[in-house]
Parts: sequence; structure tokens; C-alpha cells
Amino acid sequence: MSQMHQLTDGVAGATCPSCAEPLESGDLFCGACGYDLSAVRAEREDHPTVAISHGTAPREQASPQSGPGAPVEWPEAPEADSSDVPAPVHLPSDLPGTDSGGAELTGPDSEGSELPGTDSGGEELRSRDETPEAPDPRTAEPVPAATPTPPAGVKLCVACRAGRVDGDGYCERCGHAQPRERDHMEEELDAVAAVSDRGLRHHRNEDAFAVSATALPDGSPAVVAVVCDGVSSATRPDEASVAAARAANESLLAALPREVHPQQAMHDAIVAASEAVNSLAEQGDQDPDHGHHQNAPACTIVASVVAGGLLVVGWVGDSRAYWVPSDRSVPAARLTEDDSWAAQMVAAGLMNEAEAYADERAHAITGWLGADAYELEPHTASFKPDRPGVVVVCTDGLWNYAEGVEEMAAAVPVDACSRPLHSAQVLVGHALDGGGHDNVTVAVLPFPVASQGAGSA
Repeated sequence: MSQMHQLTDGVAGATCPSCAEPLESGDLFCGACGYDLSAVRAEREDHPTVAISHGTAPREQASPQSGPGAPVEWPEAPEADSSDVPAPVHLPSDLPGTDSGGAELTGPDSEGSELPGTDSGGEELRSRDETPEAPDPRTAEPVPAATPTPPAGVKLCVACRAGRVDGDGYCERCGHAQPRERDHMEEELDAVAAVSDRGLRHHRNEDAFAVSATALPDGSPAVVAVVCDGVSSATRPDEASVAAARAANESLLAALPREVHPQQAMHDAIVAASEAVNSLAEQGDQDPDHGHHQNAPACTIVASVVAGGLLVVGWVGDSRAYWVPSDRSVPAARLTEDDSWAAQMVAAGLMNEAEAYADERAHAITGWLGADAYELEPHTASFKPDRPGVVVVCTDGLWNYAEGVEEMAAAVPVDACSRPLHSAQVLVGHALDGGGHDNVTVAVLPFPVASQGAGSA
């Protein structure tokens, strides 16, 4: 702690601030070291204008005769009880006050009206009736900031609500990535529903689906479900899956009302989907980030039509269709065969199914839609179920977590026929709970009993 030194005027026992030599009254310089004592200023005793007292006894009002140094008594705060009711809020007008001369202020409840005020020139200020009173900023409701209306065709950021979203889906102001429309999609019709999700590991959803309904020439309903999975190793797989799903759906909706057999309509729809994906390669890729060395867009496809008592499926690639009867005592069945390395090994008798799908090459596909594909060979098949059930049309993002027929049937809710959307949501959730390593898309298409019969056509 440092020591404070003072001048010697009238102070007994003063010492030199430099060498601590005793000083005589009136010395201007230290006799021992020659220190200039005039450089040291005497400190004044601190006399605060208002002394704050910590006493608890309140006064009703400050006395006008209170001189400097008189303690200020603050109004006593009301004791808070132990309930959860918050203490009341006190406004400045709730407390009595005094002016600078100590006189009591006249409030609005005093005799007469409020005291008139004057401006700096002595003119009386106008009353409240003449000039509207500004709201107290402490009690006024905050005015919400208006969200700017963007110009036509301009999308605003969902985070800052001010920046524009660029072509890559990022805010130009805050850089926030915008949620993509395809991250999670759901659609439900009366007789079919589909759900698609990006999954937990992929940065975008490269799956696509289309569900629709039309009528056959006799007026009976025909229901369609198409699911496509973009090939990630190809360029623009997300565009390929959308193009294929739309083209196949449109082809089926055009053919079925014209008395085209559903199985032939399915074959033609897959050809139309292939042509749509091929056209993407002909258009070229305008994104410079993809570079000059790129392969053609590609995807897989699986589709199902329920019409005229028939259940028709068609596919290219490793997306699948399953039949799950409502009566779970009856076995379920897989309706498609993968175009994959593992399926070829099993078909050739070189490996059993367990060995083939355990191999790291198992999911390498041998068939797909796209300009780089081998000769297109659409697979189609038709069936006549003899009991109610559902067709589960899905990408490998689902069946990787329910590969066996029994596993898939166990994952499908028992009320799938009456609640197809709920069932599709449950199946997507099953894949996400299992890890969600891939995009997952599933359509659930109920099949009612139209006529008795068995076997496949």
C-alpha cells in the first residue's frame, strides 16, 4: 500500500516524501536531499454533496432544511412473500418527490390540475389536450419489425429474413444455408401415399417419386406409384431421378385410359423415363463446379400400378417392390430382382445370397437409366393377389435396413391398407432409426380384392 505525503504548512511531524527526513514548518526544500516540497499538493478532505445512509428507518419526505451531508432515506421496499406472485412494478409517479428547493411536487391527483410548465423563454407549455403525450418507452408495447416484401421471383432467407437467396441455396447476407424443398417430401392420395427423406448422412436428397390416379376405359380406378434413386457417382443424380419419375408417371397416365394393357404401359413408361434421363446428358451441365470430365446423369426406377384386379411392377436397377398381405399369417414376397453384382452372383450359382450381399461389391448396380447405361432392358411383371395387402415400392435407403422379406413385412404397420401415408412415414422412420446412411423413399399402394384368383400372369 502506498503512503500519502502532505505539505508541511501547519502539519507537525511531516516528513520528506523522498528520503523521509523530518521537516520543519515552512520548509520549501528538504534539508537532507534537497527535494522540492512545493511539488507536493495538499489533499483536500472529501465532502460528498449527499451522504448515503444504510439505515432502515424511512422518512416520509426529505426535509427542505436538510443541509449538505444529511443522510438520504430511500423508500422502504415492500417485503416479498413466499408465493410465486411477482412483486408489483413501481412507476416514478408512485413515489413522492421534491423539487430542487425541497418543496413537494404537485401530481395529477393534487388539488387543481397539473403544474403548468414553462419553456426556456418563460412561455407556458401547452396542456396534454393540445399536444398528444408520447407513450412511456418502459411500458409501451414494442413495434414489431416489418418483414420486407421481396420483389417477385426473389426468395428471402429463412434465418435473417432480409438477405436474398442465391442460386446455390445460401443467403447472400448472412450465408445461412436454406432448407431444400426435397429434403423431406410427402404426398397422399386416396389410394396411395409416398414419403421421401434426405436421410442423416447425405447433403441432399437424390431420390424422387410420383404418385397419381386415373381411370381405365371401363371407369375402374388405376393407381400409380413411381420411385427413382439417383446414382450418386453420376453427374446431376437429383435431376435424373426427378426427370425419370415425372416421365414414367406421365406416360402411365396417358396410356392406361386408352386400353393399353397395364404391363405394356409399364414397359413403355420405363422407356420414356430412360429417354428423359438421356436428354439431360444431351442438354449438358451448365454448372462449372462439375468440371469438364463428367459422366451422364443416371438413376434407378421401380414402379407399380394397381388396375383392373392386376398388380403390375416394373424396374431397372436395385430399387425394389414388396408385396405384404394384410393377413400376416400369409407370407410376404419380393416382386423384383436387383440389377446388381450380388444378384448376378446368386443367379449364376457362384454364391449364396448371404455371401453375395456381404461382399463389398454387392450393391454395384448392373442396370440403370442413363446415357452411359448398357442396352436398356425394362423388367415388368404382373400378379393377381387373392387377398388384400399393400405394395411397398422403395429405394435401397429403406431395404438396406429391412433386406429380408420377413423383416420388411414386420416393419410395415398392420393397418397399412387403410393408412398408407402413416405406413410410409413409419417405414421412413425405420430407416432413419437404423442409421439413415442413404436417402430413403417409399410409396405404399394398397391392393383391394377385385376378383378371386391366384398366381402371376
